[in-house]
Amino acid sequence: MTWFLGLGITGVVLLALSLVFDGLLEGAFGGALDGVLEGWLSLPVVAGFVAMTGFGGAIALGTGWAGPAGAAGAGVVAGVGAGWLTYRFSRALMRDQTSVTPSTDDLVGTSGKVVTAIPAEGYGEVLLRLAGQPLKCAARSAEPVARGAEVWVEAVPTGTSVVVRPVDH
Repeated sequence: MTWFLGLGITGVVLLALSLVFDGLLEGAFGGALDGVLEGWLSLPVVAGFVAMTGFGGAIALGTGWAGPAGAAGAGVVAGVGAGWLTYRFSRALMRDQTSVTPSTDDLVGTSGKVVTAIPAEGYGEVLLRLAGQPLKCAARSAEPVARGAEVWVEAVPTGTSVVVRPVDH
């Protein structure tokens, strides 16, 4: 029983270490196994296998369900199941992609309000929304635009300035 519990505790310690050192086993072989085990030789998968092999064997042995050999077999079956589940969950998490981070180029074609009047061929300020967040930018226009007017963004010459035109209603 002590061997199985020791194996289970070792797996839990490996799992905790995988939070800090994930990718260690993949890089340990210098790329020799690239594509061969593709994610199966990751520290979380190995840790899940070792932990469930130990705890599964301890449960089988402690309940009197099997002797040491049967407990080892039951532990290996539980370990393979845990390793497979860990592999599948990690692959699902790796495929989960977030949306693209918005950039100032996404402002072209959006509308906003003038907060500081824009003189002809001069700079004022506009309040725009980028990904739902307010963004105040320096604004230039070919014609003067009064404070409070609605404008459309035509171009983004820099990350903090835009070229706008008044919206005709």
